[in-house]
Amino acid sequence: MDENRYTNDYYTNRNQMNQGQVNQNQNSSSGTQGTNYYQTSSTNFQQSQMNHQQTKPVKQKKQSGGFGKKVLAGLCCGLVFGVFAGIGFQAVDAAHDGFTRAKSAFSAIVGNSSQDSALAEASGSGDAAEDVLLPDSSSDAAEASSGSIKQTLDNLTPQTQTEAVVTDVTQVVKAVMPSVVSVSNTYVQHGTFFGQEYSSEAVSSGSGIIVGENDSELLIVTNYHVVESADTLSVQFVDEEQVQAQIKGTDADKDLAVLAVQLSDIKEDTLDQISIASLGSSDDLTVGEPVIAIGNALGYGQSVTTGVVSALNRPIAVTSQEGQTGDSQINTFIQTDAAINPGNSGGALLNTKGEVIGINSNKIGGSTVEGMGYAIPISDAKPIIEELMQKETRLKVDEANKGVLGITGVNVEAQYSEVYGIPMGVYVSSVTDNSGAAAAGLVRGDIITAINGETVETMEELKEEMNYYQAGDVVTLTIMQGSPTGYQSKDVQVTLGKQMNAQ
Repeated sequence: MDENRYTNDYYTNRNQMNQGQVNQNQNSSSGTQGTNYYQTSSTNFQQSQMNHQQTKPVKQKKQSGGFGKKVLAGLCCGLVFGVFAGIGFQAVDAAHDGFTRAKSAFSAIVGNSSQDSALAEASGSGDAAEDVLLPDSSSDAAEASSGSIKQTLDNLTPQTQTEAVVTDVTQVVKAVMPSVVSVSNTYVQHGTFFGQEYSSEAVSSGSGIIVGENDSELLIVTNYHVVESADTLSVQFVDEEQVQAQIKGTDADKDLAVLAVQLSDIKEDTLDQISIASLGSSDDLTVGEPVIAIGNALGYGQSVTTGVVSALNRPIAVTSQEGQTGDSQINTFIQTDAAINPGNSGGALLNTKGEVIGINSNKIGGSTVEGMGYAIPISDAKPIIEELMQKETRLKVDEANKGVLGITGVNVEAQYSEVYGIPMGVYVSSVTDNSGAAAAGLVRGDIITAINGETVETMEELKEEMNYYQAGDVVTLTIMQGSPTGYQSKDVQVTLGKQMNAQ
């Protein structure tokens, strides 16, 4: 209202000013009056402007509590937005999944229809170009293959394809586990420290497989390196019952040994729980076939690992007696990716039927390889196992009652054997006077190659054999004696002496 009055006053005064100027031009005598009138109008304009400023409304100050309300309102809006945004994302995901499934189903229908149409056109028109189809597991694609080369899936039956993905071995393990044992080897470890010799007792662990029994013994096969240099041996059965075991026979070159446990030492409850393993054939294996390894891994008790046959007839050079003689021979092994760790040596490698197809050996490869385990093929081991099972079980003699030959000897190294034509064995460097060896005619330079039919090539092997004979026993030594025509083999009878006649 005030602003309109202000505007009207302004334009009224302005018109009056313009009229005064016109009158001034027409009548110069009236100039004084026009000037006075103009001053009066200017005064009125200033007065109206002052009145407008006095009547202009004054804004009130906002209360200080408005900022907190805004913050609270903002939080509420953010919360509501988050809820609705979450619901929106869930709806989008659900819609996307439904669309994807529908698209896949539609593509499958269209794809099959397209393939059928292409096949119909190809068969109906001889001039039409043939389409090259990638191998597919569908029946349509299989029928579309007109070449003579088989697809990979042609070699597999539906049952085989199903079995290839089955990893449940619980039933096989349940059936075979009672035939696998843990083997503990207690031996004396020798060494030197700042020139001083010392010895200490040590224990190593391995595994074994129950392969048979006779009238008085339970027979277990294992690796030779598991029982090597043992002072005492014990086996633990599936029920954790432990009993003493003795070495029945060994084959160091093939890394095999047979142990005997007296049936009288085994409790009836244990006999009811253990079983004899079924030996299969490693000749029938194929690469890719699933296998199961059972053994006393790391000495913690029986454990199970699975894998496949990675390779067959893998040739590996095996050093005899862990490098004591330096010679080696080539043996063939089954290679598998089933984990075979320390303690698994002597354990069973099984097929899915639960048959033993190999004897695991951690010694082969050892820590130098990863993801590669080896096993002695059971078809190669069977003849050796059967031979060792027929040997007489020998019990070690107490240290005080051990007999001695009365000689000192050194090993014939492989390099000297090749250069000088010396037979491998124990070279007799001296013979003790009045000893059994002296009475049998042994002299310096003779080479001992066997004792009671057991081949020996090192002094360590000879000492190991002597652990089973006491003073007064008569043993047969096979020796090689030099002659003008070369070395001649000869058997001699030696009566062992007492410990005072130390070797």
